[in-house]
Amino acid sequence: MNIGQAAAASGVSAKMIRHYEEIGVISKAGRSLSGYRVYNENDIHVLRFLKRARSLGFPVSEIRKLLLLWRSRRPSSEVKRIALGHVVGLQQNITEMQEMVNTLTHLAKHCHGDDRPECPILDALGSKTVSRQRQSPGRE
Repeated sequence: MNIGQAAAASGVSAKMIRHYEEIGVISKAGRSLSGYRVYNENDIHVLRFLKRARSLGFPVSEIRKLLLLWRSRRPSSEVKRIALGHVVGLQQNITEMQEMVNTLTHLAKHCHGDDRPECPILDALGSKTVSRQRQSPGRE
């Protein structure tokens, strides 16, 4: 199948397929006599793996490792280590995002939102650092 068909079958855009080939995440596709990329069912399987891994937020560097482990006889302990390391990173992102929500909520609460020029949101954005308000959900 050609790259368009591979994209449709895998859910990975043709542009991303070419990108993954360029950076060596996946092997370069075979070529037809006329020079077009040709993909087989195994290639589609790999692309679907990539799509699922990206949907879980794995960075390309980790996906490379997971692909190598997936293709070989691998100790599941290594796969688990990678997955749990990713969970820690996701939890840190969630914490940081919750802090951002709390800060913006706090700033918006103190902004009059009228014709006055004073705005704590803009003041905070214009300062050297934006202090994050740590508060529990539901607290004001």
